[in-house]
Amino acid sequence: MCLMGIRFFAQAASIILALALALVSLSLSGISGHISHAQPASSASIGGCPLFPANNIWNRDISALPVAANSANIIASIGLSGHLHPDFGAGLYQGQTIGIPYIVVPNSQPGVKVSFDYAGESDPGPYPIPANAPIEGGASSSGDRHVLVVQSGACKLYEMYASYPQSDGSWKAGSGAVWSLNSNALRPRSWTSADAAGLPILPGLARYDEVASGVISHALRFTVQHTQDTFVWPARHQASSLIGANYPPMGTRLRLKASVNIASFSAQNRVILTALKRYGMMVADNGSNWYISGAPDSRWNNDDLAQLAKIPGSDFEVVNTASLAVNPNSGAAAQPAAGTPTPTATGQASPTTSPTAGFPSATPDSSQTIGASGDPHSNRAADSSANIRMLLIFILGSLGIVLLIVLGIRRRLQEVRRLTAEARQDKDAQPPP
Repeated sequence: MCLMGIRFFAQAASIILALALALVSLSLSGISGHISHAQPASSASIGGCPLFPANNIWNRDISALPVAANSANIIASIGLSGHLHPDFGAGLYQGQTIGIPYIVVPNSQPGVKVSFDYAGESDPGPYPIPANAPIEGGASSSGDRHVLVVQSGACKLYEMYASYPQSDGSWKAGSGAVWSLNSNALRPRSWTSADAAGLPILPGLARYDEVASGVISHALRFTVQHTQDTFVWPARHQASSLIGANYPPMGTRLRLKASVNIASFSAQNRVILTALKRYGMMVADNGSNWYISGAPDSRWNNDDLAQLAKIPGSDFEVVNTASLAVNPNSGAAAQPAAGTPTPTATGQASPTTSPTAGFPSATPDSSQTIGASGDPHSNRAADSSANIRMLLIFILGSLGIVLLIVLGIRRRLQEVRRLTAEARQDKDAQPPP
């Protein structure tokens, strides 16, 4: 083979080797990306404090969990034709702020006396509530009048319902709860909190700062008009006399279906909708159907938030969270095994558990099975990586075919040259006539 031929095949072999190495690199990065989703995400933080430990149920990705057996009936009871409604925003609506406000105070904030209507299920004071603590709906509100206070340093969360400041600096409230933000401890069983479900309110709020950062890494709080007279983990309290199994118990976890296309929404709304796919939302109180909670902020775009109403109730499903309960008296949630990808939902039913620990298992259909991340951005990245791999495979295959053809032609030319040379030698060897 001539020197030019050797160079040609060497260059071709180098190109094929480089493409093969690129294909292997993409495959390995895809594997490592899937493995990274096995680690629990860092929890959100406020005032230098976590919003509960990273393994808390509020912070648990539930995108790969199975659908609850009674999901379709529960969603129908909430309203298939109802629409998602952001119960938060900027400015005022009918003279009231939009959303549930909170305030961060230093560890040195003095405590004040608080008296409760439901003292038997409330944590006693004093509470470090400043005189200017914001009240949900404003000072003249006739609504729930929640007051939420984060005490930095101590990392404690103080929440009150039906809160009224008194002339002597004390407060009067319907109920109150104190939470350690570094603990997974739940309320005593059957106790209320500042919320009907006996859950904390703050970790379920959509906050502008986290939306601006590009990710909400926790479940959201939402309300429904009719709930069942029971509760499921991690809720601790019920507030209904309805016994029908098709009504959602307090603590019911829903998620936005993976099949819902959110590409047409704004960046702000995609962050919220992605969180609803990955972390879902919990039934926390009786109220208007499909109302998700958030904190008021002058930076919200109310017109843009209103576009979330394009999401109908039929786009949601109830999740079976029974497998996550490590201890019925703890908010700690079971995590995926370290170093292994979060499993996708399969057609196999999970074990049946007690009614208060979760929901009976169900088999999700294939359209509801999603990847470990539940993040459309990571799904698109995975699709892009797969497309590049397919393109590289096509190029490698094509180059292989071209090389085979070139080799075949070269061998054929060599054979023709050999035969021609032999014929010429035979002719030269014949005696002259």
